[in-house]
Amino acid sequence: MHLATIDIVVVAIYFVFIFGLAQYVSRDKAGAGPKNTTDYFLASKSLPWWAIGTSLIAANISAEQIVGMSGSGYAIGLAIASYEWMAALTLLIVGKFFLPIFLKNEIYTMPQFLERRYGPSIRTLMALFWLALYVFVNLTSIIWLGSIAVTKVAGIDQNIALVILGLFALVYQLRGGLKAVALTDIVQVALLVMGGLVVAYLTLDEIGAGAGVLAGWSKLTTAVPDHFHMILKKGDPFYMDLPGLSVLIGGMWIANLSYWGFNQYIIQRALAAKSLPEAQKGVMFAAFLKLVMPLVIVLPGIAAVVLAPDLAKPDEAYPTMMRLLPSGLLGLVFAALIAAIIASTASKINSIATIFTLDLYSKRRGYVAGKEGEDRHLVMVGRITATVAILIAIATARPLLGASDQAFQFIQEFTGFFTPGITTIFLLGLFWKRANEAGALAAAAGSVLLSWGFKVMAPGLPFMDRMGIVFLLTVVLAVVVSLVAKQARAGTDTIDTASVSYRTTTGFNVGAIAVILILVALYATWW
Repeated sequence: MHLATIDIVVVAIYFVFIFGLAQYVSRDKAGAGPKNTTDYFLASKSLPWWAIGTSLIAANISAEQIVGMSGSGYAIGLAIASYEWMAALTLLIVGKFFLPIFLKNEIYTMPQFLERRYGPSIRTLMALFWLALYVFVNLTSIIWLGSIAVTKVAGIDQNIALVILGLFALVYQLRGGLKAVALTDIVQVALLVMGGLVVAYLTLDEIGAGAGVLAGWSKLTTAVPDHFHMILKKGDPFYMDLPGLSVLIGGMWIANLSYWGFNQYIIQRALAAKSLPEAQKGVMFAAFLKLVMPLVIVLPGIAAVVLAPDLAKPDEAYPTMMRLLPSGLLGLVFAALIAAIIASTASKINSIATIFTLDLYSKRRGYVAGKEGEDRHLVMVGRITATVAILIAIATARPLLGASDQAFQFIQEFTGFFTPGITTIFLLGLFWKRANEAGALAAAAGSVLLSWGFKVMAPGLPFMDRMGIVFLLTVVLAVVVSLVAKQARAGTDTIDTASVSYRTTTGFNVGAIAVILILVALYATWW
């Protein structure tokens, strides 16, 4: 497959437009002076709900979702959509119970919350962990899977694609930081959803052989009925990846709470909201978008089972389905795929810069965010960090992910070693005042050791079940150690939870009920 001239023109227009838009929203306002840390890392704490919602989706849905989850749809089926649909429910919990505490206490990074709640050691430990995870797992996977798609569609060398994607994402957000990312994401997400729906429509139309999309859907569900079960039973070849009810009441909750509630890369958008109600409207908007995402990213992968049954790797499913697109439309959908890759890569780069600059560098050097001369220096450090991070990711992407058949599942299992401990630390920190730093450190260490122990001693245990079991054990461990260890001195915990209100607006409550009813209908239909 090669791009026609009209496709190249469409892609070039996208690159020019999105770069120009990013520079426009990044401009310094007259008389405002150069950017400070709040401007660069938290978009001046002025994001509206629509920017928060679309930026949450743009940060989340990238090559690892579009290419990777479509590949899992090819191999596993609709069951992989649980990652999307259960995320919608998780976002409601984040909006109602987590954001009120974070915004009330003016939290700007997750490691900062840990220091204010527990102490400095856990802040440093988790900052280092997240930096390693973001650079060597998340950032590499985004540009690696993105380069696969670009190579398949455009026919250019994959190494060149890696460099182009990484450097463009760096350059377009380098000046404006989070504001450049968030305020351009409305365009990125619009392109992403439209492009994905077009691919889904054309694949179903092709299967329908001229009889229309509904006929194609009927033929697809008849041809591969095993790909249309949300809850996999024991004996299914992919039960180890999605073990039955664990997606509803087990380990998937641990992964989702950690990712959507305590992940700097995601939560940073909500922390930059102009107000709590605005942040809650943003996560509600993202929850509804999440309900649509399987149509965009999973359905084309399932359709590929019928249209391209002999793919060498599942991750080739989405790029292969793009071959159905006519010239011009191919360029538009290709631009949508690039938009998703660029948006997610830029978001990850900005979060890496935020954590390194504010949680490690400024603490180590004694710089104070908000102090004029030091603020400018910290913004410069953030830009240097962003540059170094993407260069490392470009260099290590192939060695780390080149041999993986299903990169999305690889990422889930790897992060599963740490997520039980992260979820324990934050949930106890938010809702149990007796928890202390000793208990938090025990949970962090216990999560890795117990996860590794179960993987070695019980290799037949699905990783999602392992996360659930390890989570329960780390909660017990953290509680016991917190009760046994000496209480921290007064004033160590500066997080105010007593005066936090969890009341939400009527609009939020109605939206939450609607999301829940839709989820019940979806799972009841494809149980």
